This record gives sequence, structure tokens and C-alpha cells, in this order.
Amino acid sequence: MRSKVRLLALIVILAIVLYPLLWMVGTSFKSQQEIASNIGLFPREFTPKNFSDGWHKFDFAFGRFFLNSAMVAILTVIGNTLSCLLAAYALGRLKFRGRGLWFAIMIGTLLLPGHVLIIPQYILFRTLGWVGGGWPYLPLLVPHFLATEAFFVFLMVQFMRGIPRELDEAAVIDGASPYGVFRHVILPLSRPALVTTAIFSFIWTWNDFFRQLVYLSDLKDYTAPVALTLFIDSTSESSVGPMFAMSLLSLVPVFLFFVAFQRLLVEGINTSGLKG
Repeated sequence: MRSKVRLLALIVILAIVLYPLLWMVGTSFKSQQEIASNIGLFPREFTPKNFSDGWHKFDFAFGRFFLNSAMVAILTVIGNTLSCLLAAYALGRLKFRGRGLWFAIMIGTLLLPGHVLIIPQYILFRTLGWVGGGWPYLPLLVPHFLATEAFFVFLMVQFMRGIPRELDEAAVIDGASPYGVFRHVILPLSRPALVTTAIFSFIWTWNDFFRQLVYLSDLKDYTAPVALTLFIDSTSESSVGPMFAMSLLSLVPVFLFFVAFQRLLVEGINTSGLKG
């Protein structure tokens, strides 16, 4: 009896969690009139035309916005994994004066809400000529190549502290330099932390809206989250059905990225510093 109650409770929780997703899927196939009436979870008459209307709604096909989002997300993943790994190696394994102070300052930045930094960052990037320039993605990408994501640096530092230092000492005895220790010891064993950083960087960047809205002004440069707002226009007819259709398609890259790295993420849970 107790197992049945638990099963029923899990089913109820699962239904509550999946309801918004099912509602979005159903709405993407509803007509405008049926959406306005707000009747039922799934459409009475399927309207697949929402996908073609949404794809060709603007001067550029919606695939252009997907490509922009993919480019920003992939470059962000590369920047975060490389820069944060190097910064974490310096803070977690190397010995230099002021290491504890710099690490404390880095941790302190986690206490600052990201939106507090938007205005000073905008002023800085505008002074550098990056806002409204020939390539507007510089403000969105360059900071990630400078290890500005303190959360990922902290994550990697904590992971590296779990790697036995005896491995470093053995590599040094064999004649390895600090770079050699990083290349042959730390880097291979840090794969779980790198995979975790890559997954969260991709998902957060793909779903990011506010920062991309601030720095992207031309339609051709818009990413998918920013382009989705164009379907709701107070000065003209809103296209709710096509908006939900494109929103559904925008979930596919995130889902595929997570599935592609899921095995490595789960494998990394059981990976220790003595294994490899």
C-alpha cells in the first residue's frame, strides 16, 4: 500500500512538472482562435502551419537566429572551459603570493547579482567601441575568455582539490614542468568538471535573454530568445501560435546537447583522482 501511495505521489509531481511543457506543445499546434478561447490542453484541430509561419515570420528565416544562438553558446562554452580551467589550476594547485586573497575576491564576486554589473559593463564596452560595432557579439563573448565566471572557477578549484597531490609530485619527479603537470595530470582528470561547465554554460547562454537584448540591436544579429519577443507586438497582431512553435524548436538544441553529454556527466560522478 505504501509503495502505491509513493507511486501515485510521483505521478502527481511528474504531471505538475510536465504540465507547462505539455501546454506549450499543445499550444504550438493550436489556431489563433483556439488559443484565445483557452480550451483544453491539446488542440482540437492540429495547426502545423504555425511552424512555417513562425519560421518565415521576419525578413530572415528563424534558422538565422538559431545559428546566432548556437555560435554564441558554443564560443561561450569554449571560453568558459579554457579560461576557468586555467584560472582554477593557478588558484588550486600553484603556489604564489596573494593566492588566498585573489581566491577570496573571486568568491566575493559571487555575492553580486549579475544585473548590478550590467550598467558599468555596458559603459566599459561602449568606451572600447564594442557596442554597435561591426561584430556586436564581443561584449557577450570576450568576458568568458577571461575567466569571469567565478562559479565555474570555484567548481573546478574544488574538484582539483580532490585530486591527490601525489600525482603532481610524481610528475615533477619524472621531470614535468608546471605546464606538464597541467597537461598530463590535471587536464585528463578534470574531464567531469569540464563537462559540467560545458553543459551549464551552453544551457545558460542559450536561454539568456537580458544581456543579449542589451547588446544586440540589429535583427540579423538577434539570438533565438530575443527573436521570440518579436512575435508579441503591441502595435500589430500578435502571433502566439508561431511563437510557441518556435519556442518548442528552441528547446531541441538544449535537449540534444544534454543528451550528448549525459553519459560523460554521469560517468564523471564516479570518477576519482586515483582513477584513469
